[in-house]
Amino acid sequence: MNIFKNQNGNTNLTITGIIVGSIVGIIASMFLLPMWSVWQQDMKGRAKLAKASQERQILVEQAKAESEAADYIVTAITKVGQAAKDFPEYRKQVFMQAYAEALNSEAIDQIIYVATEAGIPVTEAGRITNK
Repeated sequence: MNIFKNQNGNTNLTITGIIVGSIVGIIASMFLLPMWSVWQQDMKGRAKLAKASQERQILVEQAKAESEAADYIVTAITKVGQAAKDFPEYRKQVFMQAYAEALNSEAIDQIIYVATEAGIPVTEAGRITNK
C-alpha cells in the first residue's frame, strides 16, 4: 500500500503536489515571518505605550488629589490660626479637650499639677526673684 497514491493511482502527481505545497509554504513563510515579527513588535510597543500613558494618568490624578488635600489642610490651618487669634481661650479649650480624651482613653494615669504664673512655674519664679 503506497500512501502517496491518489484516487487514480498516480503517485507522481501527489508527490509533486506535496513538493510544490512545501515550496509555496517555505516561500510564504519567508515573506510572512518578517512581517509577523514587525507586527508583533508593533503590538508590544503599543501595549507598552498604553501602559505608560495609563500610569502617567494615574500619577497626574494622584497629584491633583494631593494638591486638593493640601489646599484643604491650608484652609483648616488658616481657620484654626484665625480662631486662636480671635479667641485666646480657644487654645485652652483645645488643650482641655485633648487632655480629657487622653484621660478617657487611659493614655495617662496620673496628674502632676505645677502652679504657674505667666507660663513659669511658681517655684522657679520665686527662686529667680530671690537672687
